[in-house]
Amino acid sequence: QVQLVESGGGLVQAGGSLRLSCAASGRTFSTLALAWFRQAPGKEREFVAAISWSGGSRDYPDSVKGRFTISRDNAKNTVYLQMNSLKPEDTAVYFCAAALGRYYAGGDSGAYDYWGQGTQVTVSS
Repeated sequence: QVQLVESGGGLVQAGGSLRLSCAASGRTFSTLALAWFRQAPGKEREFVAAISWSGGSRDYPDSVKGRFTISRDNAKNTVYLQMNSLKPEDTAVYFCAAALGRYYAGGDSGAYDYWGQGTQVTVSS
């Protein structure tokens, strides 16, 4: 079992920044492929960022590329999402996800085995 707990969400003005954190427990963190997804009201869950065990492989969709950065600290069992130049369309509940037995899982939500409860990010115009 893996438990994931997100934090760092909140209300920010357009153009501002937030850093989300996701603390993991229950399994060896360094063997988990990790990702962030988001879901806005009335929309499907959307891929935001993914990172491999070592952090050497990362991927983002075009909608956040150049603005968001995913990173991980295996010593602290934590994955981060630094979000800069936020836009109102970034408003959503953000979830972190973990995949067992995979070096890297990419943007397919079906590849992930565990999910956090989510943290709300609201960007005002």
